[in-house]
Amino acid sequence: MISRRILRIKAMQTIYTFYQCGDNDVIKSEKELLYSIEKSYDLYFYLMLLGINVCDYARQQIESNRAKLRPTDKDLNPNMRFADNRFIVQLRENSALVERISHQQMSWANNMDVPRRILADLEATDVYKAYMADPVSNYTKDKELIIFMFQEVMSECEELYKTLEDMSPYWIDTAEFIFGMVLRTFGRYKISYDSTYPLLPMFKSQDDRDFVIKLFRKAIAKNDEYRQLISDNAKNWDLERIAFLDTVIIGEALAEVEQFPEIPLRVTFNEYIELAKDFSTEKSPVFVNGILDKIVQGFMASGRIRKIAEMPGNGQ
Repeated sequence: MISRRILRIKAMQTIYTFYQCGDNDVIKSEKELLYSIEKSYDLYFYLMLLGINVCDYARQQIESNRAKLRPTDKDLNPNMRFADNRFIVQLRENSALVERISHQQMSWANNMDVPRRILADLEATDVYKAYMADPVSNYTKDKELIIFMFQEVMSECEELYKTLEDMSPYWIDTAEFIFGMVLRTFGRYKISYDSTYPLLPMFKSQDDRDFVIKLFRKAIAKNDEYRQLISDNAKNWDLERIAFLDTVIIGEALAEVEQFPEIPLRVTFNEYIELAKDFSTEKSPVFVNGILDKIVQGFMASGRIRKIAEMPGNGQ
């Protein structure tokens, strides 16, 4: 399922775009937010399909070598262990994956350089060489090799990330988290599971869907007030040089603080400081932490919010 970290990122990006475009159509932006989340969920399936395509490409290479005018003994008697990987055979038959691929018409056909590159990188690893040479062949070893391919080869493939950026503007910022979803799915698979084994849903629960919508709506509704609070508490900062994205991040964080009293303050602070690190300027984490701390301290002192949680404090 899409983690709340991704949901916060998607809300931040949508809020930022909302104010940069200036069309003031909240309903349209909310639809865009949900669409961007669904597109990230599509990547979950695209990556699993890519794993299947890497095995398919390996099989195509074997068939091509067999069809040579003068094939070698190795060409005629190839090692089929990877091409016939039991886990990939099992994954290929998953009904939820098959349905999503068919419904969304997912394909890597126009980007076959990616599975080709991944296979070449995989074949160069000692893990792959040991797997192919191992006299013991079983489902567990097959699954471990595929997990290794995703975790250590695919997730480090620069060509894959460049292609993902070209394929969809919604993918590149959350690809790392979607890889995590795929690996969690693979980790839970067992040899006994049939084609009906459920994949991860888009949202963990209705609560997560409600979370991101409420977060977005509150941040938009309270934008003017939050920006004034930021200005009032940034006396020692040159506001003209503060990144606009920082004010978006702080505003979203304040919306979370007010709208979701059950979320500990430390969790909220840590999440939005990480967003500042990943998406804004070098100085942004310090600014976000400092201003957010001042404003929330004021909320607590006035009774505007009540949370049984330790305040992070400046510099933490």
